[in-house]
Amino acid sequence: MLLDPGMDLTLRPMRYPDFYERYRAAIRNTWTVEEVDLASDLADLARLTPAELHLVNRLVAFFATGDSIVANNLVLNLYKHVNAPEARLYLSRQLFEEAVHVQFYLTLLDTYLPDMDERTKAFAAVEHIPSIRAKAEFCFKWIGTIDKLDELHTAADRRAFLLNLICFAACIEGLFFYGAFAYVYWLRSRGLLNGLASGTNWVFRDESMHMEFAFSVVDTVRAEEPELFDAEMTRQVTEMLEEAVEAELAFARDLCGDGLPGMSADDMRSYLEYVADQRLARLGLPVRYGTANPFAFMELQDVQELSNFFERRVSAYQIGVEGSVAFDEAF
Repeated sequence: MLLDPGMDLTLRPMRYPDFYERYRAAIRNTWTVEEVDLASDLADLARLTPAELHLVNRLVAFFATGDSIVANNLVLNLYKHVNAPEARLYLSRQLFEEAVHVQFYLTLLDTYLPDMDERTKAFAAVEHIPSIRAKAEFCFKWIGTIDKLDELHTAADRRAFLLNLICFAACIEGLFFYGAFAYVYWLRSRGLLNGLASGTNWVFRDESMHMEFAFSVVDTVRAEEPELFDAEMTRQVTEMLEEAVEAELAFARDLCGDGLPGMSADDMRSYLEYVADQRLARLGLPVRYGTANPFAFMELQDVQELSNFFERRVSAYQIGVEGSVAFDEAF
């Protein structure tokens, strides 16, 4: 089974061809940071209000640390426990994509924060910014439980792994980053920071695929070991998402203050609750909030041709596409 201890090296016969097809799809989505033009953003930054500039600075500070947490968990926890070479191919590719994201955020900080002291503080956001530190502590609480677990022998071991993977997919990539993307696309809806938005389109596409791959691993384990998915697992996952919403809401209060045109902490609470319900539904669990999406600009993001109209290279395109391509990720 997928979580059995060991390191299967045999790609033929292939036990999980879906994972291999996800790897091939990820290769077709290759992009580089050098393709993102941030030059026009400098003029926009100069005309932002102090409140808007505070939001942008906090946002890039989170980006600077968030994907590093993701990459560390991939290397230290996930890769060694998913016992299928085709799945490890995808995880290897995902690690490359996380490195590209880190490079993109490094470039953002170097471009947006010319003052070296401000840049240094942004890179150390986990230590100096309470709202970002709280999100990091949430991550370490839920994903750190298997740091010293070398093999998954017992049901308890496998449940701990699943909680790590679900936190990784549903909360970190599927909630924290989706919340951050909402701020980017709110700025774009006002004609601001189109360079940031164009790079985020590619990051968004990558993260959506990462999340769906992780959920497909959960689906596979559920089919192979359904007894792991009991009432206690449902309770823990729901509690985890509730904590993630509260951590991200504290970040929203930090970013939004008393509110900005079309963006407030109350709006973000509704959006986060909506996204949390989407993640629970994807996991086959009861929804928690029943909240509607308050952001029309996020629904438009699902229409790739519209969202990419002004890009120099349309991010919906793929390299060497064969057959049909669908963009149906739910927000």
